[in-house]
Amino acid sequence: MTQAGLLKGLIVANYGRHFLVETPDGRRLICHSRGKKSQGVVGDRVLWKASQDEGTIEKIEDRRNLFYRQDEVRTKSFAANLDQVLILIAAEPEFSSSQLSRALIAAEAQHITPLIGLNKSDLVEPFERAWQWLIPYRQMKYGVLPLSLKRSAEVDRLELLKVMEGKTTLVLGPSGAGKSTLINLLAPGSLAQTGEISLALNAGKHTTTSTTWYWVNSAGGHGDPPRPPPLNSTVGKTALIDSPGFQEFGLNHIDPSQLAAYMPDIRPHVANCKFYNCSHLHEPGCGVIAAVSKDENAPNPHQISVNRYRIYSELFAELSQRRF
Repeated sequence: MTQAGLLKGLIVANYGRHFLVETPDGRRLICHSRGKKSQGVVGDRVLWKASQDEGTIEKIEDRRNLFYRQDEVRTKSFAANLDQVLILIAAEPEFSSSQLSRALIAAEAQHITPLIGLNKSDLVEPFERAWQWLIPYRQMKYGVLPLSLKRSAEVDRLELLKVMEGKTTLVLGPSGAGKSTLINLLAPGSLAQTGEISLALNAGKHTTTSTTWYWVNSAGGHGDPPRPPPLNSTVGKTALIDSPGFQEFGLNHIDPSQLAAYMPDIRPHVANCKFYNCSHLHEPGCGVIAAVSKDENAPNPHQISVNRYRIYSELFAELSQRRF
């Protein structure tokens, strides 16, 4: 209990105007926002007031970060107070290098650790091509996990637990990458439970467009979804957050002059530019342009790959145009 009769809680699901809030003792109930605007997101710590068998969110406590995307039309918030973002892609279907880079930039901008999971390692040739394509990302020291979620489930579960233990991880990725398989592997039964809650709210059609928090079942096995740890526990507070798929990932909230700072392969070379306000597109004496690799297939770890420089150039032009 806090001052003025308000209670502490954690937003664990967002169904439009409805939120599912979890109390410190593991009880979950539906809450509504105060007023017309729905400001809360999954991962928010909130103060709420009981009202019969539901509640009202009175205050959202300060966030340490917020992972979101923004285009010309709207801002889409995924989750708050994250330790890391796992961007899950697959050897097939082919993934977008631009969308991967955009998600990584959004994470860097909020000081959230990004990880990349490459699924379907059992598809030998497609996986080898994709793994080769990810060389620049491995050289940037991003954690890149080879996965085969359907074939080597127990091995992958243990590997994922190593990087997720004690952390809150947002799982992001396109349709077909294996997000549902991953969640069922780490939190058995949770997806079915979420579907039941959504239907109870008459929001069944929104199940795949909502963001949901799951406690990870570190012990493995199947059965009831794992419950939250005790309030004062410092062990086992491992959680993952499922997010809706997306076709586009807007970065309108990123200033083009800051773009290079959020790309680890480009950032070190900015110091070598002749001009302090270099755009890294055409200026003489540009340290970034000078560092672009001449070999598209095997970039030097101290150089910038041709593909990554192309992504930077296109993003800079896109973000600059939208500011006029």
